[in-house]
Amino acid sequence: MAAVLAIAIGPSPMLPPYLLAAVPAVLLAVIDLRCRRLPDRLVGAVAVLAGAPLAVLRPERIGPAVLAAGTVLLAYAILVLLGGLGLGDAKLAAVLALILGFAGWPAVLTGVLAAHLINGPIALFLLVRGRRRALPFGPALLVGALLALTTA
Repeated sequence: MAAVLAIAIGPSPMLPPYLLAAVPAVLLAVIDLRCRRLPDRLVGAVAVLAGAPLAVLRPERIGPAVLAAGTVLLAYAILVLLGGLGLGDAKLAAVLALILGFAGWPAVLTGVLAAHLINGPIALFLLVRGRRRALPFGPALLVGALLALTTA
């Protein structure tokens, strides 16, 4: 993940916060795949390790980043209430939207859509095979955010 970020972003002041947040992000993906949990402390670590430095580096983007986080949190909270996602997924999606918000709205949209395009076919495959078990969404959110950061 670090190599992909470094190659895609290059020598930018934005790279160190992304690299710092990559460590807890990888842990989140592994934990979610193993036990379908997204620990709040690790989600918070991603927010602090990337969000705070990005706010210092790009203070003019704080408003749009917070708006992106709030918008995504609201949309995902509705999905949580409908039973489609877990609360941890909603919190992680909001944190990732905050981070992507510093890169711009196209990055936010790309990150959110990519996550659903990644998990959608997997969910469909499992349904067709007759497996009706919960599917971890955190890894798809993280890969979607990575795709958004490297293509934005």
